[in-house]
Amino acid sequence: MNEYRSSIEFASPDLPLRDDVRRLGALVGDLLVEQVSAAFLDDVEDVRTRAIARRENQAPLSELADGLAGRTPQQAETMVRAFSTYFQVVNIAERVHRIRRRRDYQRAGTAGAQPDGLQDALQHLKAQGVGLDELAQWLPRIDIEPVFTAHPTEAVRRALLEKEQLMVASLVDNLDGQRTPGEAAADAARFRMALTASWQTTDSSPVRPTVDDEREHVGFYLVQVLYRVIPVLYESLQQALRDTYGEELPLPRLLRFGTWVGGDMDGNPNVDAHTIRNTLDAQRQAVLGRYQKELLQLASLLSQSTERVGVSDALQARVAQYHQLLPQVQSRPRHADMPYRLLNDRMRARLQATLDDGEGAYAGPDELIEDLQLILDSLRANRGEHAGGFAVQRLLWRVKTFGFHLARLDVRQESSVHARALATVLGGDAAWDSLDTVGRARLLAPHASGDAPLPKGDDEGNQRLDAVFAALADARVRHGGDALGSYIISMAHDRSDVLAVLALARRGGLVEAGGAVPLDIAPLFETVDDLKRGTATLRDLLADPVYRAHLRARDDVQMVMLGYSDSSKDGGIAASRWGLQRAQVELMEVAAEAGIRLTFFHGRGGSISRGGGKTTHAVDASPRGSIDGRLRVTEQGEVIHRKYGIRALALRSLEQATGAVLRASLRPRAAEPREDDWRPVMDVVAGSSSEVYRTFVGQSGFMDYFRTATPIDVIERMTLGSRPSRRLGQDAALGNLRAIPWVFAWSQARAVIPGWYGVGSGLQAAVDAGHEQTLREMARDWPFFRTFLDDIAMVLSKGDITIAEQFSLLSGDLHGRFFPQVQRELELTRHWLLALMDQQTLLDHDARLSLSIRLRNPYVDPISVLQVDLLQRWRESGREDDELLRALVACVNGVSQGVQNTG
Repeated sequence: MNEYRSSIEFASPDLPLRDDVRRLGALVGDLLVEQVSAAFLDDVEDVRTRAIARRENQAPLSELADGLAGRTPQQAETMVRAFSTYFQVVNIAERVHRIRRRRDYQRAGTAGAQPDGLQDALQHLKAQGVGLDELAQWLPRIDIEPVFTAHPTEAVRRALLEKEQLMVASLVDNLDGQRTPGEAAADAARFRMALTASWQTTDSSPVRPTVDDEREHVGFYLVQVLYRVIPVLYESLQQALRDTYGEELPLPRLLRFGTWVGGDMDGNPNVDAHTIRNTLDAQRQAVLGRYQKELLQLASLLSQSTERVGVSDALQARVAQYHQLLPQVQSRPRHADMPYRLLNDRMRARLQATLDDGEGAYAGPDELIEDLQLILDSLRANRGEHAGGFAVQRLLWRVKTFGFHLARLDVRQESSVHARALATVLGGDAAWDSLDTVGRARLLAPHASGDAPLPKGDDEGNQRLDAVFAALADARVRHGGDALGSYIISMAHDRSDVLAVLALARRGGLVEAGGAVPLDIAPLFETVDDLKRGTATLRDLLADPVYRAHLRARDDVQMVMLGYSDSSKDGGIAASRWGLQRAQVELMEVAAEAGIRLTFFHGRGGSISRGGGKTTHAVDASPRGSIDGRLRVTEQGEVIHRKYGIRALALRSLEQATGAVLRASLRPRAAEPREDDWRPVMDVVAGSSSEVYRTFVGQSGFMDYFRTATPIDVIERMTLGSRPSRRLGQDAALGNLRAIPWVFAWSQARAVIPGWYGVGSGLQAAVDAGHEQTLREMARDWPFFRTFLDDIAMVLSKGDITIAEQFSLLSGDLHGRFFPQVQRELELTRHWLLALMDQQTLLDHDARLSLSIRLRNPYVDPISVLQVDLLQRWRESGREDDELLRALVACVNGVSQGVQNTG
C-alpha cells in the first residue's frame, strides 16, 4: 500500500504530505506481511487496484465485489483491518502535515500570518481600526467554553490514543529534516512499534463503557493535552500582540472547559446523583494532582537563596503565616535560606489537605492563584523573571483556566421527567395534563418562588431528582460554584418546563441563605417547532415575575441551548439550519427588550447534519451580534479526537476559536441590507425542503426501510457508549430514535441522507418562484448561505450513491419504493449546488479538503462492499453469528476512520 495515485495532484506545500503517505503506506504493507502473510498483502493490493480502477476509470462496482467475494468472516475482518490501518496512518500523516504547515507560517513571521490564527485575527482587527485600548476593554468579556460530551458512536480506546501520540511524536521529531540517519531509523522503529501494537489491539472494548470509562476518556484530553497547551495559547496571543501592536496587554482568562460526562441524565439511567458526585471528585483529584506535580518541579527550579537575592516582604510574611497554619510541615534544614522552596512545600501541603478535606486546605483556586502571584511578583521585583518566572506564569494560567474542578459539569434532563415527578405530587397525571402552559406556571409559581414548599414524593422519579439537586447543593459547598455549569432542560417547550426545575431545585435543598437558587437554567430548543416557539417561550419566561426575580439573582444572564441534532432529524437540514439562524436573531431581540444578556450554547455534533463543521466558519456565519464575546459549544466523539488528540492541533483549534470570537465581537460584519430580501427566499428553501424531507421519512414503511437499508442493527449492538440509542421504554419510531445513531447509520450506508435530503427540492422551489438570481447572490455574498452550501457539498463528496444502492437492495421490496426518491433528490441537490456555486465539480474551491476525500474514498469502498455482504449473511443467520458480527463491527470502525465521521 505504498503508491499514491498518479491522477491526484499535490500542491507544492503538500508534497511532504504525499511523501509521508507513500512512506507510511509502505510501512503498512510491511506490517501486513509480518502480521499476516505476503500472500495477504498481494490480496490487499489486488483489492486496492480494483477500488482505484472503479474511482478513476469508472469500472463497475461488480469488479470490486468479485475481488472480495467468498471470504470467511475472519478473512473479511482481516481485510477490513488492513484498510482501516491505512486510514489510521493517513489520518496521522494529515495531522502531522497540519503541524508542519503551522510551523511554516510561524517561520514566515508577520509576512505570512496563518489564516484564522491569532496573528491573522489581530491584523484584521487593526486594519479595521481596533486599537490596543479597545482591545483591552474587550478581552475581559471574552469567554470561550468547549464542552465535552460522551459520544455513543465513537470513543477511541485510551490504549490506542497513547499509541497514536507515539506515532505522531516520531513524525514530528523529524519535521525539520535535521535528524541523523540513526535518529531517523529510531523514529521509524518507534512508529512501527506503535503501529504494530495498535494492530494487535482491538478497536473497541468487549464490554459497554461505564460512565466512569467515559469520564476517563474525556479526562485524557483535558489532563494530557489541554492542560499542557493552555499556557502556550496565552504566550502565542502575547506574541501576536507584540508583532501586531508592538506591545503586550495584561491578559484575563479567555477560555475554560465544560463537560457533560457524569451529568447528562437525558435518556441515560446510568447517570444520577452518584455519578455527579463521583465526576466532580475525580476531576478535582486529577487537576489538583497535576498542580502538585508541577509545584514539585518548581521547587527544584526555585532554589534562590537569600544570600544571593532578595525576596518580597509579602512573600516572607506568607511563609511565616504558613508556618503557623501548617506546623506539621517540616522543610529540610538545608532549605532554610530558600524562601521560595519553603513556601512551595507548604503550598503542596495545602493542596494535599484540600484533596483530603483536612486542616489548612485551600478554600478555593483564588487562594492558590494568590500564592503563585506572590511568587511571580517577588521574582520580577528581584531579577528573577528569567529564573523561574516563566514556569510560575505557566502554572498560573493553568490554575486560572482549570480551577479546582478541571471542567464545569453541566447537568441535563428531559422536561418530561420533571413533569412526571411534579404530576405525582401536584394532583396526579390527569390533573397535570389538563392544565395548559399558563395553568402549570400558575400552579408552580409558589413552589418556584419558595413561598410554599413543594410536596415530596416517595416514588423513584421524585427521589432521583431530589438526590440530584442535593448533590448539586453539596457540590457548591465542596467544590465551589465554578465547578457547576448549567442545568439544561432537553425538549423544553414552554416556561413551565423552566419553572419546574426551579421548584424541584428548592425542594432538593439547592438554596442559598438569602433564598435564591444558585443555578443557571438553560432551556434546550431542539426541534424545528421548538425553535419557532422559542421566542415566545423566552418572552413568557422573562415576563414571569418568579423567574425574573431568579434571573436578577443570576446577574441577568440567561443561557439558551440550541439543538442542531434533533432539529435536523425532525425537519431536515435546511429547515434546521435556517430555524437556528432565525431563532438566534429573534431571541436576541427578546433579550434586548428585557434588558438581559443572552448566551447561546450551541449543541453541535460531529457530522454536518448535526451542526458539525469548522468553528471559524460557524462563527463567521452566525447572526450579527450573536457572539458578543461568548462561545459555548459542545465537542463530541470524533470531533474531540480530531481537534484535541494532538497538542499542536489542540492549540491550533483553540487559537482559531479565539481569533474567530475576537473578530466577530470587536468588528462584526457590517449589516447587510439585502438580507431583508434574502430571508423570504430562505423561508421558501427551508419550508419546501422540510416538506419534502418529512414526506420522505413519514411514509408508511420508512422505518422498516431504514432498519434494513442501513446497519443500524449492528450499531445498536456495539459497545460504544453508556447511553441507549433510544430513550428507554419507547419504540423504534423515528421520533424516539436519537439523532446520533440515525446519522451514524446513514453515514455507514454511504447515503448520508440526513446531511442533504430535501435541499435540492428546497432550492428548486425557490428557483421556480423566480429567485434564482437572488440565490446566486446569497451563495456569493451571504456567509450563512455560503457555509450551508459548502457543508452540503462536503457531505455529498463523502457519500457514494452506488454503494448506497447496494445497502438499499438489502431492504427487498422496499428498495423500489424508496431508493428512486433518494436518487432523484440527490441529482437535484447536486445540480443546484454546482449551479449556484459556479463549480464544475463539488469542492472545486477547497483543494485540500477535496484531496483528503479523494485519498480516502477508494479505500473506504472495499470495506463498504464487504459490509453489505456480511450484513446480508448476518441477518440471514438470524443475527446470531458472532463471527459475522465481529467482522461487521470492524467494518463500522473502518468506514468511520475513512470518512472521518460517525454521528
